[in-house]
Amino acid sequence: MTDQRLMKRTIVKEEIQSNYLKEPRTLRIYLPPGYNEILSYPVVYCQDGEEFFNFGRIATWANQLILEEGVEPFIIVGVEVNTKVRTEEYAPFGNRFDAYLSCFAEEIIPYIEQKYPVRRETSERILAGDSLGGSVSVHLALRYPELFTRIISLSGAFYEQSQHIIALETDLSWMNIFMIVGLQEDSYTTDTGVYNFVELNRKTKQLFEERGATVHYEEKDGRHIWGFWQKELPSALMYFFQH
Repeated sequence: MTDQRLMKRTIVKEEIQSNYLKEPRTLRIYLPPGYNEILSYPVVYCQDGEEFFNFGRIATWANQLILEEGVEPFIIVGVEVNTKVRTEEYAPFGNRFDAYLSCFAEEIIPYIEQKYPVRRETSERILAGDSLGGSVSVHLALRYPELFTRIISLSGAFYEQSQHIIALETDLSWMNIFMIVGLQEDSYTTDTGVYNFVELNRKTKQLFEERGATVHYEEKDGRHIWGFWQKELPSALMYFFQH
C-alpha cells in the first residue's frame, strides 16, 4: 500500500514574463513537508519541469527522502519548456539558446529568490536535467559559475558542440556533476540525428575529469526514457544532499 504521506504534496504554479524569450514561462514549485517561510531551503532547479514532476515523480521522491531518509527539506523548481522549441533552447546550436540561459539565470533565479526562502549559496543550488536538459544544465554552470556548481545529468546529450565548449575550459575544479547513462542508449534517434549516448557521456566525463571537475559517473542497463531516469533520481539527489 502506498504511504499517503508520500503522495501528499504542495506544488505551486507560477508564470514569469521573460524579456529574453519574449514570452511567459511556467514554473512548477514543490514545497516540502512542513514548509515554513521563516526557514531557508536548498533548491533543485529542473529543466523539462513538467516531465520531472509527471514522469520523474520528483515530488514523490523528495517526500520520501525528506520523510523517510532524513534528508533536509528542499524546494524544487521545474522550468517548463515547449517541446517544439526545446532543442532551440537547450542545444548550443539552437537559436534560442542564449536567450534561454539568460532567462534562467537572470530572470527565473532572481524571481524565485525574491519570492521563496531558498538559499543563495552555490552549494545549496542543484541543476538537474535529462538528455539535452542535462547538457544545458552544464552550459548554464559554465556561463554562470557564480550561480551553479552542482549538476545532475541524466543521459546528457553532450553533442559535438557541447564537448567543444567544455574542452575550451581549463579549470573545472569548482564543478561537481552526477552523470548516469543507460547502456542501451548506444543508438538513439533524436530530432537532430542518431547518437551513441554511451560514447558521448564517456568522452564528456573524460573532458570534465581532465579539467579537475568532481564527477560521479555510472553506466547501467537502461534506455533513453523516463522509466530509466525516474529510478535513478533518488540516488542522484542523495549524492548531493549527503555531501
